[in-house]
Amino acid sequence: MRLQELQEAVRQELKEYYPLTEVDSFFYRLAEDYLGYTRFEVSLHEQEEISAKAKENFFSALKRLKNHEPIQYILRKTEFYGLSLAVNPTVLIPRPETEELVDLIISQHKDRQDLTVVDLCTGSGCIALALANHLKSAEVTGVDISTGALETARYNAAQLQIPVTFLEKDVLTGSLDIKNVDILVSNPPYVRNLEQKEMSANVLNYEPHLALFVENEDPLLFYRYIAEMAKKTLSPTGVVYCEINEYLGKETKQLFKDARFSMVEVKKDLFGKDRIVKAFL
Repeated sequence: MRLQELQEAVRQELKEYYPLTEVDSFFYRLAEDYLGYTRFEVSLHEQEEISAKAKENFFSALKRLKNHEPIQYILRKTEFYGLSLAVNPTVLIPRPETEELVDLIISQHKDRQDLTVVDLCTGSGCIALALANHLKSAEVTGVDISTGALETARYNAAQLQIPVTFLEKDVLTGSLDIKNVDILVSNPPYVRNLEQKEMSANVLNYEPHLALFVENEDPLLFYRYIAEMAKKTLSPTGVVYCEINEYLGKETKQLFKDARFSMVEVKKDLFGKDRIVKAFL
């Protein structure tokens, strides 16, 4: 089978499951991983015969894609803020909105030295590692309750050779033995169970619910604990940044105001949705 024929086979196999643009995106990602060809190089090698092993890899991936398994889990990696990160079902796949959170923090603190940064609910370590990579003199710690997530985060740190400390703690019950924190950041679970009907099968069936969902009756549970932890750990000039549920911007802002934070802002993402809360003591 030639590469051009393989691409057409991928389109035919997946056309009933995904839009064509997404199918082509899958193909090019698989081609880069299994063949080492960029999108441009694929066009130069259309008539090349595909090895039996590569063909086997492609069709194995197609079977998993038909079951709506995320391609990031199939390839066991994703890109986040210029970093190649290992991902697996113990961690969420980082979203573009979280890159916006990281970008905001970096833009506002890039000229500061010797920062102490804590990332709560760190997951794959994407936020902690991106911040440590750009805020070079910062001392960064990532915290999570999941042993599997922390194994992934530590693996990413080792592979990227970025110095981040990872701690296993439950944000909802554990205290943090770090003082004078300059930046406390978190992308905690914030999707209400009632919102599951809006989510696609690849998220519901494969990504860790522990890192996604909260009860409908108390959707701001994590933010309440984050606010309390911030009051105990932040330096006098410290700041909290949290990714938030787009439907609960006003409520999350009010929670931090009720917790006696002096200045609380809600920032919108590129799609105009409430996405980040920033709060000062």
